[in-house]
Amino acid sequence: MASPTSLAKRLLLGRPFRSDRLQHTLLPKRIALPVFASDALSSVAYAPDEILLTLSIAGAGAFYISPWITLAVAVVMVTVVASYRQNVHAYPSGGGDYEVATVNLGPRAGLGVGSALLVDYILTVAVSTTAGVTNLGSVVPFVAEHKVAFAVGAITLLTALNLRGLRESGTAFAVPTYAFIVVILGMILTGLFRIYVLGDDLRAPSAGLVIAAEEDHLTSFGFAYLLLRTFSSGCAALTGVEAISNGVPAFKPPKSRNAATTLMLLGGLSIVMLFGIVLLARATHLQYVEDPTLQIVSGPANYVQHPVTAQLGETIFGSGSVLLYVVGAVTALILFLAANTAFNGFPVLGSILAQDRYLPRQLHTRGDRLAFSNGIIFLAIAAMILVVAFQAETTRLIQLYIVGVFVSFTLSQGGMIRHWNRLLRTQRDPEKRRRMVRSRAINTFGMGLTGTVLIIVLVTKFLLGAWIAIAAMVAIYGLMVAIRKHYTRVARELEPTEERPVLPSRNHAVVLVSKVHMPTLRAVAYAQATRPDTLTAVTVNVDDKDTRTIQEEWERRQIPVALAVVDSPYREITGPIIDFVKGVRRGSPRDVVTVFVPEYVVGRWWENLLHNQSALRIKARLLFEPGVMVTSVPWQLRSSQDRDLDRFDQSLTRVPARGPRVRAAEPPADQETESRS
Repeated sequence: MASPTSLAKRLLLGRPFRSDRLQHTLLPKRIALPVFASDALSSVAYAPDEILLTLSIAGAGAFYISPWITLAVAVVMVTVVASYRQNVHAYPSGGGDYEVATVNLGPRAGLGVGSALLVDYILTVAVSTTAGVTNLGSVVPFVAEHKVAFAVGAITLLTALNLRGLRESGTAFAVPTYAFIVVILGMILTGLFRIYVLGDDLRAPSAGLVIAAEEDHLTSFGFAYLLLRTFSSGCAALTGVEAISNGVPAFKPPKSRNAATTLMLLGGLSIVMLFGIVLLARATHLQYVEDPTLQIVSGPANYVQHPVTAQLGETIFGSGSVLLYVVGAVTALILFLAANTAFNGFPVLGSILAQDRYLPRQLHTRGDRLAFSNGIIFLAIAAMILVVAFQAETTRLIQLYIVGVFVSFTLSQGGMIRHWNRLLRTQRDPEKRRRMVRSRAINTFGMGLTGTVLIIVLVTKFLLGAWIAIAAMVAIYGLMVAIRKHYTRVARELEPTEERPVLPSRNHAVVLVSKVHMPTLRAVAYAQATRPDTLTAVTVNVDDKDTRTIQEEWERRQIPVALAVVDSPYREITGPIIDFVKGVRRGSPRDVVTVFVPEYVVGRWWENLLHNQSALRIKARLLFEPGVMVTSVPWQLRSSQDRDLDRFDQSLTRVPARGPRVRAAEPPADQETESRS
């Protein structure tokens, strides 16, 4: 019978996978597109909102510029996609921007890219889920009233789905992602057909509002700054593009070609949907403002501003229509699932950084379902903290966004330029040189463009919240440097030397005594069997009556071991024992002291709360004493005999128990290597 915890885990996550099942979790292109591209695809649900609300600062007359801003964003998108197609062919191992920067620009640049991407992945989850809650709240008012709770719930659900394993979560996300693509493209085509072919006069619900500018008299410089800020907000549409280069190992062979094809599909679909929504918004005279309470001068009473896609759905399909709810549902769902891009990218990057000893090693291991479970859980917790801290407000969170991703874009393209320069110095084949020169030109243009966008983002968004993301990157960078120094120091200390270990001159055995019972007698007998140079039993005098009882029983049984009594006037146990052990060893630094600790072995979790607490504290403290060995002498209580040891083994090793409890044969060398890769 499985324990309640194990049963709940199996219901949520399913049965564990064997390591040799890893090949079966690889993704074909039709599944990889929704898994890795849902973030960039879903950005069309909030990037138009950010473009329009930023332009609204200058008043409704500035909305006519929105298609041109979108065109500039599309140019950046094409450039980034073309650049990353070079990356996935050159570096298919899955390191992505981190590997490119580390190999070509050095470990510091790679670490900077890694810290930027980690922050960006966390923000991707926070922004996507809050935007999804906002869109769902436009058709379900109850959701809008409890945004934080629904956003945290969505992150929890995504965490459980991803913990089940990559392929299963990818299949679950494929249907809603493709549904979103079909619905949005259908809405765009229907709206443009009705306006430009049928001649229908479609006007958005916000078309009749009178909008007041936040800034009535913008100078030429001020207006140019506003355009740059609008462009930087629209560049949120580019987030998630880098996830494919980080996730190349998850593709089915040929990995690089499949990843490059998925990148091209991602770029094309994102540009078409983003441009279509903005053009449709202008054709329907849609208005979207940053602060409705201040900027809307005249309009319906109790007007509630809905997202751009929700307004377009109401305009094209009609208020209260089924298709309007379909638009709201699939938009909210794709935004929730967009966080899956980060749930796939963050754990893989975390595993690579952990392998390079920049993050804790726990992030490098796979869980029961062959997913990087620790990385998934860490990402979910960090995103939840952001959602709660910013009260699930997309506009506030998005100011922190895209800084990290453009840092990685720029450094990655700089690394690729060095990569091609290095190859060109040794390549003599004319055809291959032409391809390399073309690839270098693409990456050079990409570096120049993304570097320019990065400067614009830093200038226009720094005081609006981007400084928080920058501070987080610096903190993570410093933390990873400190972790690497720790692992390096530990490895240096543990490195074997040519000197042979010096044998201890004498071994002094100490048996801890709390009562004269079976565990104590077994510990004394075992200590005698080890044949130490000296053997002493020690008890701490906390209560005079109990101590006299122990001494009388010790003498009555004629135990041939000296019993030392250590006084403790303040009723403390651990300190006097430590002092006694130090005193035994003080005579010679080459002597060792072996402390035998009798312990109960219980079968129920709540019994552990009632026993062994003193033993745990003593053992934990003795671990810090040089020259002291600690030996636990277990005494199995009756409840432990009913314990399901197969299930216990499974809980310790996270491997499903199979057959009798016998030692498994050693795996072949090639199988062992594969399982660790």
